[in-house]
Amino acid sequence: MLVHRYYEWRLERELKYLPDSICFMLTGHDLTDAPEKIQEVAGWSIKCGIKNVIFHINTDNLDDPERFLPLIRDISSFARLTLTYGDKTEVSGEGREVFVVIGMSGRDEIVRCVRKMAEDNINPDDVDEKMIESYLTFNYEPDLVIKTGGNYLTDFLIWQSVYSELFFSDVNWKQFRKTEFLRALRDYQTRKRRYGR
Repeated sequence: MLVHRYYEWRLERELKYLPDSICFMLTGHDLTDAPEKIQEVAGWSIKCGIKNVIFHINTDNLDDPERFLPLIRDISSFARLTLTYGDKTEVSGEGREVFVVIGMSGRDEIVRCVRKMAEDNINPDDVDEKMIESYLTFNYEPDLVIKTGGNYLTDFLIWQSVYSELFFSDVNWKQFRKTEFLRALRDYQTRKRRYGR
């Protein structure tokens, strides 16, 4: 335990340049195995100075997401929580932004976006990147996307994360410690971001 604390301290001292926004992509198994971890990681992010943190939970292998909602809502005790589940969005609490999105895929979001533009009779010649972005459900672009457990990414934020840096951890969500989180931040600051150029 003492060794981990020392290593955390060393890693924190090395951090000079942090992402403004990070996104964790979780599976239903991740949430089932360690539902309390979302609160813990949100807390680490806020203490490090991250402006907002996003958690996406893929529900493909999750039977009853609603049983985890009370635990997720507790995040509002230390942050401003925006919780999106199905067609509902709840906002509660104050402070740094934490977004939790349960179940919606990036493909779903793009389809909704196109349908809404069609309903609004948008002329196809007027459709450009800015127009599409104005119709997206989620208006945030994470600087860093973190995937634990070595699994593939979901298609969540497929438009918004096109220039995001990606960090894959072999450590699964349940065993994801603060040292691994800090390693991801250290890795981020060593990268030269090109934003598609």
